[in-house]
Amino acid sequence: MKKNKKAKSIIVLVVFALLLGLCAYTAVEGFGENKAGSASSIPLGLDLAGGVSITYQVVGEEKPDSADMADTIYKLQQRVYTYSTEAQVYQEGDDRINIEIPGVSDANAILEELGKPGSLYFIKQTDSDGNLNYSQSMEVNQETGEVEYTYVLNKTIDEIIEDGSVVLTGTDVAEAQAGYRTDQMQNNEYVVQLEMTEEGTTKFAQATEAAYNAGESIAIYYDGKIISAPNVNSVITGGTAEISGMGSFEKAEQLASTIRIGGLKLELEELHSKVVGAQLGSEAIETSLKAGAIGLVIVILFMIAVYLIPGLAASLALLLYVALIIVLLYGFDITLTLPGVAGIILSIGMAVDANVIIFARIREELATGKTVGSAMKIGFDKAMSAIIDGNVTTLIAAAVLAIIGSGSVRGFAYTLALGIVLSLFTALFVTKALLNAFYNLGCKNPKFYGVAKERKTMNFLSKKAIFFTASIAVVVAGFVVMGVNKANGNDALNYSLEFKGGTSTNVTFNEDMAIETIDTSVVPLIENITGDGNVQTQKVEGTNEVIFKTRTLDMNEREELASVLAENFGVDETTITTESISSTISSEMRSESLLAVGVAAVFMLIYIWFRFKDVRFGASSVIALIHDVLVVLAFYAAARISVGSTFIACMLTLVGYSINATIVIFDRIRENMAVMGKKDDLVEVVNRSITQTLSRSIFTSLTTFIMVAVLFVMGVSSIKEFALPLMVGIVCGTYSSVCITGALWYILRTKVGKKKEA
Repeated sequence: MKKNKKAKSIIVLVVFALLLGLCAYTAVEGFGENKAGSASSIPLGLDLAGGVSITYQVVGEEKPDSADMADTIYKLQQRVYTYSTEAQVYQEGDDRINIEIPGVSDANAILEELGKPGSLYFIKQTDSDGNLNYSQSMEVNQETGEVEYTYVLNKTIDEIIEDGSVVLTGTDVAEAQAGYRTDQMQNNEYVVQLEMTEEGTTKFAQATEAAYNAGESIAIYYDGKIISAPNVNSVITGGTAEISGMGSFEKAEQLASTIRIGGLKLELEELHSKVVGAQLGSEAIETSLKAGAIGLVIVILFMIAVYLIPGLAASLALLLYVALIIVLLYGFDITLTLPGVAGIILSIGMAVDANVIIFARIREELATGKTVGSAMKIGFDKAMSAIIDGNVTTLIAAAVLAIIGSGSVRGFAYTLALGIVLSLFTALFVTKALLNAFYNLGCKNPKFYGVAKERKTMNFLSKKAIFFTASIAVVVAGFVVMGVNKANGNDALNYSLEFKGGTSTNVTFNEDMAIETIDTSVVPLIENITGDGNVQTQKVEGTNEVIFKTRTLDMNEREELASVLAENFGVDETTITTESISSTISSEMRSESLLAVGVAAVFMLIYIWFRFKDVRFGASSVIALIHDVLVVLAFYAAARISVGSTFIACMLTLVGYSINATIVIFDRIRENMAVMGKKDDLVEVVNRSITQTLSRSIFTSLTTFIMVAVLFVMGVSSIKEFALPLMVGIVCGTYSSVCITGALWYILRTKVGKKKEA
């Protein structure tokens, strides 16, 4: 039997080594010409890889209405997210809209696929005199055998509009999506599903009734041609319809996409397009990766030093975790930005959390005199509920953010969910398999695992008044600082151009300057003029042109900037152009983000209520979560750290981190209540539970803090703006889980909803 166990354990280690080697090779080298699966093949955002920048101008001489511009920008945002969650759409000047799509180098291909944003019309087949508005011809494709239809207008579109043959316009369509349905032969048929607005529903009912009675079709006209002319098979009064006969899902998606973009309130024409380089140089990526490698080594050494054999098993599993997350980022086509790189590096620190919970349990069992084998089994079993509840709660938040959120919020949610699932897999299966293998191969002495020392229960609840007072004081101070900032003529927070908009300055230098040179020699001069460290730079490929995006500059600052560039770099001032640009994070995106976080908090509360059979656990968790967010917000206000896209990532990371730490303590309270049970022992239950989980709280926070601290020390300015408040958040999250949540639950348990006992 022992020989069989040893043989199986050797096989486990060999299989693990092969799997780790395969995943590591894939992550570094990849397969095929495109290096599929490697880190270099992961789609990158504008800050890391650059992309295509397309500028559209509103057709017409009159200044467009601001509401129409906002609506058009929002709809374009929804359209370009099909290319990347990190694509940006923002206003430039009074009548221009700029679209930036990362990871693309062929502007013409994007323009052809995106289409020309313009008017879309639904045209009836005959006019009021019975004349055909368009003619149809048919031919069979010799290669595919498919019947293809071609449509030609019999008069100009202006005449068709004038004689009343346009029955709907693009603005009457609320949504268009590609899909499929099952026909009578149980075959999938690709369709385009349309949903009309309230006004469009009435128009569409009238149009389809007339077309159905006459046995005619209704053509869809866009960008100078008829793109489809479906037959009307019934009167459609419900406001939803399907266009069938699509040869493939791609064709259905192309038609749906065209209809969506044709529903813009404004007609646009392409002004110019260009390929722009990465906003950050290769040095920024290299330093972040070095920081990640150094942080990983420190965490591994820490885990082995503190947890010995279990720490070694966890460290090996952590290496697999890193390789797998790189491979799966490619597999799920998740666009990676520099904050995303930081987020993944951060997740390495958080990935050890489940292991720390398990190892603490094993040590507790060894302290009671159990054998190593028994302690390992019981330790994994007892740790399971805390690990599952903590990760499922965070996974719920990720799912809500992915469904409701948009843009970078959605991209963050995908990365967060991936990290959670991988963390669970490596902790509950890989670490366990490795630990059992080491045990079966002879590592059975308790000294290799460590034995928990008996700790005197610390009376945390006796200090609850001090803790609550300190927390309230910090939160109130944050609001006071924001009020002072407003009173001094500033914003409450130091909103970056992603939130407020700013000025885009195009400069043509006399030589082709590397982005690293621009960052070290040009950007500091601009920062000196603006007094703001949040300067974004983009190179236009194939030219000496560089785009600088800053906070809004007044006329004097624009003139000073032009003068400084001319004096230091010999730039021709007459070639420098400036435009005001809107925020890249629209009000709709902000509203969606807040809604997503709010809904996520509600669902987390419901889940905790369901799992712990007491809504007061959920309420305490959410209150502590809000506390952590407000404390970090106070830090942003006091330190005047730029509030941009990294702010959203920071706050969302904090939400997941905070709730996870709280769940561990609540799980222990639930367990101890089942053992101790009496109401008079509630104070002892809470204090003992916090004391028992204190090492987990400290060690998990320490490993996570190490990763972020290395990022802060080695990272570029944009990474520092992400890392510094996150370090504050980690400390705050640890403090609230240890000092606030248990006390909150105790107060709610004894003062709120108290049941009368017989």
